[in-house]
Amino acid sequence: MTHLYPAIQPYRCDRIETGDGHTLHVEQSGNENGYPVLFIHGGPGGGLTPIYRSLFNPDIFRIISFDQRGCGQSTPFASTENNTTHHLLSDIDAIRKFANVKKWIVCGGSWGATLALLNAISKPKTVSGLVLRGTFLARDEDYDWYMGKNGAAAQMFPEHYAHFVEVAGNPGTTKALTEQYYQLLTSGNELEKTRATKAWSLWEHQIASLHANVNEQDISQHLHVATSLALLECHYVKHRCFIDDNYILNNIHKISHIPGTIVHGRYDMVCKLNASHALSEVWKNGQLLVVPEAGHCLSETKIAEAVCHANDAMIKFIQEEK
Repeated sequence: MTHLYPAIQPYRCDRIETGDGHTLHVEQSGNENGYPVLFIHGGPGGGLTPIYRSLFNPDIFRIISFDQRGCGQSTPFASTENNTTHHLLSDIDAIRKFANVKKWIVCGGSWGATLALLNAISKPKTVSGLVLRGTFLARDEDYDWYMGKNGAAAQMFPEHYAHFVEVAGNPGTTKALTEQYYQLLTSGNELEKTRATKAWSLWEHQIASLHANVNEQDISQHLHVATSLALLECHYVKHRCFIDDNYILNNIHKISHIPGTIVHGRYDMVCKLNASHALSEVWKNGQLLVVPEAGHCLSETKIAEAVCHANDAMIKFIQEEK
């Protein structure tokens, strides 16, 4: 029977200096002597929430996670300086060395899945297994799905999309929309910046869950989180996540030996199911698990339970392989 585990409190929290102006908040929970697993949160700019600790059996796993640069409890907050995909991948390896881990399972959702794949491609000998959720491949078509006027999200949520683009002056392309939002989010006009922050975050939340029920007042009550999410997400979209189009699929052969499970909601409007399907087609050890009647968010019970079950199955497989 699929279930979620209690979200127990971390037994250790650390502050790690990156050496280039950032300080990372790192958490460890579960069994200090258990099998190491790294959880990578989404966004970019989302930060950690307690639900991630419920995805892992605390008696078996040593659960390690961190707030990425510019968000959560890492500092400086909402900073785009020295904040690129390369920097985040360097942070992951620095955390692995700090935690004295040679090899770990890596679990990530959405943007966290992107980083999990990129980390495995760059450091395959450090990864024993991958558990991914709502994979984002950072292809041009993936940005258009999420933000483009002809993308699925815009077509399924036209009234919400109309407000999203109206705040930015109704630019006609995904690139132009991103550029305009970036100008607003980095503006010296605080009213302008706040309006753009709310609109960007509201758009994502309105389309992220199958039964989303969120409004601008809800975003206003969590403006701190919305600030890092909007600015950093826009920063990464503007720079195409600092990787070439189709980079992940073109390099997937480097992790062909690594076992993986790819969880994806059937009605995900943030990250297209096609991405996870395409990934499973070229990754011979990557098994796709489509969750019916589910969208994108980890907060959806069916998604969370599927990821939890995948983690249980992954550790069982690894232990049996030994």
